[in-house]
Amino acid sequence: MTAQPAFDLIFRNALLRGAAAPMDIGVTRGRITAIEPTLACEAVEVDVGGRLALPGFVDSHIHLDKACLLGRCGHDHGSVSEAIRAVAGMKKDFTVEDVYARGARVLERAIVHGTTRMRTHVEIDPRIGLRGFEAVKALKRDYAWAIDLSLCVFPQEGLTNDPGSEELLVQALRDGGEVIGGCPYTDTDPNAHLARIFDLAELFDVDIDLHLDFDLDPSWWHLDEVCRQTERRNYGGRVAIGHATKLSALPPERLKAATAQLAKAGVAVTVLPATDLYLMGREATHNAPRGLTLAHKLAGEGVLCSVATNNVLNPFTPFGDASLLRMANFYANVAHASVNDFDTCLDLVTELPARLMNLLDYGIEIGNPADLVVLDTQDSRFAIAELPDIVMGFKSGRQTFARQRPTLFSPG
Repeated sequence: MTAQPAFDLIFRNALLRGAAAPMDIGVTRGRITAIEPTLACEAVEVDVGGRLALPGFVDSHIHLDKACLLGRCGHDHGSVSEAIRAVAGMKKDFTVEDVYARGARVLERAIVHGTTRMRTHVEIDPRIGLRGFEAVKALKRDYAWAIDLSLCVFPQEGLTNDPGSEELLVQALRDGGEVIGGCPYTDTDPNAHLARIFDLAELFDVDIDLHLDFDLDPSWWHLDEVCRQTERRNYGGRVAIGHATKLSALPPERLKAATAQLAKAGVAVTVLPATDLYLMGREATHNAPRGLTLAHKLAGEGVLCSVATNNVLNPFTPFGDASLLRMANFYANVAHASVNDFDTCLDLVTELPARLMNLLDYGIEIGNPADLVVLDTQDSRFAIAELPDIVMGFKSGRQTFARQRPTLFSPG
């Protein structure tokens, strides 16, 4: 037993991933200052009970500004373009208060499901102006006690073909936008769209997170241009692409080449299972394609990957509860992940998206914020296999939520 300086808080008996036995975690002024088998010190204590402790789930791709629209339009959309048109028809009437309320609903669900870091994409164009951006900035401020929210500003409906969008993007980047996104498949000049997004990223020194190659036709794509721009501008490790469902339609040899290309360029891939499965292959009459790129396989070949939420209760995805643990389980089922892949599936919603977002202070390590969520399991593989309860969470050493165990009332 080692004598230690005073701590504000000690987590007792916390099982960390890869550890053979539970550890104590000492916290001082919101940061982890010790991790040892037994800390001898008087402090406020939280007994984790030998259960699995994680630094929280990381949602690398979500759209808070257009969440929870399920009751506002018909949800018979069968394609990406139809979903885009449906939201475009509504967002001109979005107010700051409306976006804030819908976003808060999703954020609160995400928090109690254990998410501690999140990147939200925010649409910027002349229809919505900066109203969605202002609302999400307010959410970032008001929920900082429980979650770190990063804002990725992007033009959903094009850039070179949408006068006024670039000026608004620049304004947003000057006023708190932390990442820039793009959507070249909605632009009449996709390569010019990408070039301008890279130009702005360099100008403001921000990372890039693109919507890309979102269909099942592998005869054309924008992946080559993204990799080319990434390498030419020395932006490896700072570019991510979301969806990339075309990769799921490639035969093995082409997929092998594309995987090597992504790894070499340092371009990350975010798979969005709920949306990708909902919108891809809907026209098939039988043997419907899944349209799901296999993130755990790409990760095994050196491509940085994540699995994320994307949309909740809207025309792109009329499902969702903002639970990344459920999403990882859903992904593992659909992707035919083996039991040996379950730890990688957990990585896809924790360690890997943290790397994708270049979060240098993520993880249960000395010096990092004391962000901790506790799962009711002793085995990280079972986190994926059985979806255990997430029983409590902490942000910088302050408790943010607790979940009570259900009670069975047997007769007698």
